[in-house]
Amino acid sequence: MSSQHQFEEVPLRERLATNPRPALVWAVGLALLLLVELGAVISTLFGVFELVASVAIGAVSGAPQGIGPNSDATGAVVVSILNSIEQFGNTLPTLLSRSLIPNQGHQVASGAWEGTFLGLPPAYAWFFRVVLIYAYLFLLLWWAWFGYRTFVEHYRQADWTPRDDVVDRLRGHRWGQFGLVIVVLFVGLALFAPTISPTTFEQDIDRPYEFEVEYFDEETGTVETTTAGDANLVSSSQGTPAYNTGPLSYDEFGRFHPFGTMNLPGGDLFTFMAYGARVSLFIGVTAIAISGFIAAAFGLLTAYYKGFADLSVVVISDSIQAIPVLLLLILINVVFADHWLTSFYNGGLLLALAFGFLYWPGLWRAVRGPAFQVSEQEWVDAARSYGQRSTTTMRKHMLPYILGYLLVYGSLTIGGIIITTAALSFLNIGIGAPTPEWGRAVADGRSYVATESWHIALIPGILIVLVVTALNAFGDGIRDAIDPQSQGGEGAANEAAAAGGGG
Repeated sequence: MSSQHQFEEVPLRERLATNPRPALVWAVGLALLLLVELGAVISTLFGVFELVASVAIGAVSGAPQGIGPNSDATGAVVVSILNSIEQFGNTLPTLLSRSLIPNQGHQVASGAWEGTFLGLPPAYAWFFRVVLIYAYLFLLLWWAWFGYRTFVEHYRQADWTPRDDVVDRLRGHRWGQFGLVIVVLFVGLALFAPTISPTTFEQDIDRPYEFEVEYFDEETGTVETTTAGDANLVSSSQGTPAYNTGPLSYDEFGRFHPFGTMNLPGGDLFTFMAYGARVSLFIGVTAIAISGFIAAAFGLLTAYYKGFADLSVVVISDSIQAIPVLLLLILINVVFADHWLTSFYNGGLLLALAFGFLYWPGLWRAVRGPAFQVSEQEWVDAARSYGQRSTTTMRKHMLPYILGYLLVYGSLTIGGIIITTAALSFLNIGIGAPTPEWGRAVADGRSYVATESWHIALIPGILIVLVVTALNAFGDGIRDAIDPQSQGGEGAANEAAAAGGGG
């Protein structure tokens, strides 16, 4: 066999066909992991599709489906079908579900619990469900890592790539690993909010007076019934010993509150934080996806064409960065107060679009230098001289080079978006009620900081700081793994290229 034939690139599908067993083992394992949560996967996935379809159709018709006279009939049918599939997913059996491991029940005269998992007290039943959820999530992540190792050992042609060194350095970066663990906990809290919360969003926040709560009345010695809304009012934390339900405690109705309850009209603080994490994650990921796409596109265009193209983007980005962010966000909130966009997450989608517009200049400047550097490499010149299309050259030879930098600065930027969203909600100009948002919890509890109900503001404040710090730590870990000297030299840049998509 000649040396040239020996090092020919073999398509991945041929490598899989030659040795299918490791890939099949991994694929079957992944299918089983997803199957046990099939209902949650389908409902979450098609819930996202429904939101995207509503936004897309609303952008064309001028109103989201089902809102306003401009709703398109065909679009309404599409959204209705997606909603039906989402509801079908909710009916499918799911291993880690509230129905399988219930934590809401009531005591009887003997002191035993009825309606909870195996008759356990609500605190133990809830904690058991949370442990299983995070065990499942970390197992899923470990299986993804196992899939990567399977690819490296059985299907990658190269014995070594610079990505291997990047991965090894990240595995030894304790600060970055701390950030990764906290980020995973945060993402799990958001994704599994309906299951991980002690109660449901509908029962605790959205429609509490439509649900009933059973509890044991010690005075009468019988099981009584009241609405969840009335129970929330009675168990709300109002800053006095007589009216306070603190962290890790039960209220008068036998309901366990891991973070305590909120002030009037009451409600479980942990449930509020879990669904607030979902809103923060949606805004952060959507904003970074938009700004990252714009930054990458402009980075490649300005590096490839240079000259007038680069100057134009410099002027545009400088103009956007000169705008006071807070004032612009306040202006957007006022101008679009009655716009159909505010119907999604009570302004959450509008904030995500605004952040995407405001943050792309910073990301573009982060990748501009690396993009210019790779545009001067000999392989790009060779692609040009052979007449390769500019879009192909940018996609195949330049984009992988800057993806590592986008990942680093994107993870750092998400933290800023989350804390800015919380700040806007604290000022009552961000996410509107009843949609939960962490900053609004801090605002609601600021007058109780020095009272018995200190937990209302302090716990959300600590979580905001912890999540933002973790995102920065994870970004630092990725940066140090890509560039151990943090100098951005040619060797480090080449490793960034490999980390982004080489090998």
